[in-house]
Amino acid sequence: MSPRPARRRVAVVGTGAIVTGGHLPALRAHADRTELVAAVDVDPARLDAFRAEAGGDVAGYASVGDMLDAVRPDLVVIGTPPSLHREQAVAALKAGAWVLCEKPLCLSLAEYDDIAAAEEASGAYASVVFQHRYGSGAAHARDLITSGELGAPLVAHCQTTWHRDAAYYAVPWRGRWSTEGGGPTMGHGIHQYDLLLHLLGPWAEVRAMASRLVHDTESEDVSTALVRFENGALATVVNSVLSPDEVSRVRVDCADATVELTHLYGHRNTDWTYTPARHVDPARAAAWRTPAADVPSSHTAQLGAVLDAWDAGERPPGSGRDARATLEFAAALYKAAFTGRPVRAGEIGPGDPFHAAMHGGHPDWAPKERA
Repeated sequence: MSPRPARRRVAVVGTGAIVTGGHLPALRAHADRTELVAAVDVDPARLDAFRAEAGGDVAGYASVGDMLDAVRPDLVVIGTPPSLHREQAVAALKAGAWVLCEKPLCLSLAEYDDIAAAEEASGAYASVVFQHRYGSGAAHARDLITSGELGAPLVAHCQTTWHRDAAYYAVPWRGRWSTEGGGPTMGHGIHQYDLLLHLLGPWAEVRAMASRLVHDTESEDVSTALVRFENGALATVVNSVLSPDEVSRVRVDCADATVELTHLYGHRNTDWTYTPARHVDPARAAAWRTPAADVPSSHTAQLGAVLDAWDAGERPPGSGRDARATLEFAAALYKAAFTGRPVRAGEIGPGDPFHAAMHGGHPDWAPKERA
């Protein structure tokens, strides 16, 4: 057997709730494969609190550049506000580090092109955190759908109906294009429709609507979409922060079965159900039961997948075409909603206003100059 590679030296950028609550436990779970060596935060008190919680000899820095120069980490985990992701990811890639970045990876397809160019130049990779793809339930469902075991996918529903109040949007950077890249389409529902794309494959066409119904924001507080996939399946996608009864749901009706996931912020095997069509033999349907191993969707599961790819010398999941496809879907949804016409996969490129920004400079949606 070949020896296990040395532990990867990891730095975290941002030490807020997502890093402390999601990434730090993931690094601890993979302590045999990773070593946390540095943390970056502009808030000295928050940085000190994180370093104390992390334990060990974790160096602290106020800037990404200083950390990269001093530490030269193997992997940089980014958990800062979205407007910082592109700059920090590119800096880490140029330093030769792999990147695992919270969603969204960046705020536009133009920014993604910068990250892709940095990948190409450095040979390192940037993965975006979409933890709902990972875990045993999602892997099992994808295997059954893509293998054809459930029959041809026909109809799908993707629902992120959450609730956020006025106090949530009182935080200055929320609900603004320049800091979040959009509303629930970019910041909330993106997890669910990324999983939908993971299950059904490439999309072909999007028609959509978006509105500000409650909140005083630059971006939308609800969006809906109709989607045609390359395999012919049709889907609905709803992204809302206006819904008192909160739920996250993905349902795919195939010719021989319906597979459905219902959860809120994470799932286990028991959150997935399979309903066979009437013509399906019970013995065949019995084989669809979720696997014995129950791996929750989590940062821990995704970090393990990234490390596995690294050990195998492969591009990690959630990077490259995977990352771009989900971002392109968001841009297409916005373009379809704001222009009132269907958008086809591949049409948003350099020169298209929706390539540069998710609002596309639309007069009803672009940021207004502030006095």
